[in-house]
Amino acid sequence: MLKTRIIPCLDVKEGRVVKGINFFDLKDAGDPVEQAKAYDAQGADELCFLDITASLEKRDILYDIINDTAKKCFMPLTVGGGVKEVDDVKKLLYSGADKVSINSAAIYNPKLIKDASDRFGKQCIVVAIDAKKTNNKVCTSGFEVFSHGGTKGTNLDVLNWVKKCEEFGAGEILLTSMDNDGTEKGFNINLTKKVASIIGIPLIASGGVGKLDHFTEAAIKTQASGLLAASVFHYGKFTINDVKKELKKNGVPVRI
Repeated sequence: MLKTRIIPCLDVKEGRVVKGINFFDLKDAGDPVEQAKAYDAQGADELCFLDITASLEKRDILYDIINDTAKKCFMPLTVGGGVKEVDDVKKLLYSGADKVSINSAAIYNPKLIKDASDRFGKQCIVVAIDAKKTNNKVCTSGFEVFSHGGTKGTNLDVLNWVKKCEEFGAGEILLTSMDNDGTEKGFNINLTKKVASIIGIPLIASGGVGKLDHFTEAAIKTQASGLLAASVFHYGKFTINDVKKELKKNGVPVRI
């Protein structure tokens, strides 16, 4: 049986780690390189580094910070934010990223997923999806995809979009519930189950962790292969090892 991956996430703005609630009210949470080193020492299975305002501000991602982080950490590193073309993917991989996450650009140019996947291999192409509950009748699943750091609705139904991403060559999906993000009320089990049930590629669930048993609930009730969290790790509520011990105690296979 595949082991569940525990993945801390560094949301970075202007070179600093930040965390908010429902994608807003961002507060400083430390230096990204130092945070990454701490998670590496704690035994994180991977690290996700998202430059959350790069697309909104229409600027390049912070390559120097990526390079610094990659040099000081030995876990796989997924990097995203501001990726607009295949050349951006190449730059990130050359800067030390193991996988590259594409969000907004993929929505407006889905061929980017295919071009990047064909050139570098699907194993290093992640499509990040920010989803929110909606009454939009076009979105029959009840969840709409948002772009540009969760600020723009797209009229895309999350289930339709995730299938297209897989067809275009995405190797993994990073799914964030905007409704649960930063609330500490747990993963969005309903959304995660819906998405996991229709794809054949790995799914990382994100948004809403506040307690150790939230990880166990998501691992047992959904088919997510990775569980991502941010603020509970940044502010020391518990460690990666605490999470893995809790999961192992409840029969969930993890790397200790």
